[in-house]
Order: sequence, then structure tokens, then C-alpha cells
Amino acid sequence: MLPLILGLLAAGCVQRTMSINSEPPGALVYLNGQEVGRTPMRTDFLWYGTYDIELRKEGYETLKTRQQTIAPWWQWVPFDLVAEFFPLRDDRAYNYALTQAGDPAIDQDQILARAAALRAMVEQSKVKPATRPAN
Repeated sequence: MLPLILGLLAAGCVQRTMSINSEPPGALVYLNGQEVGRTPMRTDFLWYGTYDIELRKEGYETLKTRQQTIAPWWQWVPFDLVAEFFPLRDDRAYNYALTQAGDPAIDQDQILARAAALRAMVEQSKVKPATRPAN
């Protein structure tokens, strides 16, 4: 009888996984400030609650969000004690859409005006340009 009880205790556990997907795929994922991989990705998690999720991809706006992960009913007290005797899975899937980064408007007139002002400052400076020795 004791081996049967020990076998049941050893067999039961809850496996919790979190899948994070993005559109487009390949975004770098940070979970609570820790880098965990690139989308699509799957990772184990130990606790229920709020997770800080950050997705980064070149050419796209960085997405920062807080994801609430609520425990299923069989993880509530007193059901959680009984649930530990059974091999249960809790798979969570979260999908995010990234927004393409807008190109900042380039004002050529402003750049040329700034270049002219810098050239004037250099020409008015008292520092003489370095000369190269002749070979």
C-alpha cells in the first residue's frame, strides 16, 4: 500500500508553460526584465500573477505590456492539494502584434542650415587646421 501511495505522489505535478507569439515572428522577448528568447517561444513558469512582457524587433516599435496570468480553479485552495496528485498541464498562449516603426521625417533644409552654421563656426575658430608634412 505504501509503494502505491508513494507512486501516486511521485507521478503528480502541475506543468505550467507559457507560449509567446508575435506578428511578425522573431521578436526578442523579455519576461520580467530577463531575456527568454525569440518569438515564437515557449517557457515554463512557476507562479500565477502579473508578468511584465517586452517585445523588441528591429524596425518595429518596442511593445511593453503587463500580462495577467490567473490560476485555474484546480490551483485554488483547497483544490490545489488534490491537484498535486495528478499530472496536470496548464498551457497559456499570448499573441502580440508589433507596430512598424515610422521613419522620422528628415528635413533636408534644416540639415543644410545646421551644416552651414557648423562650417562658419569652424572657419571663425582660432585653431589652425593641422598640416601634413611633405614626403
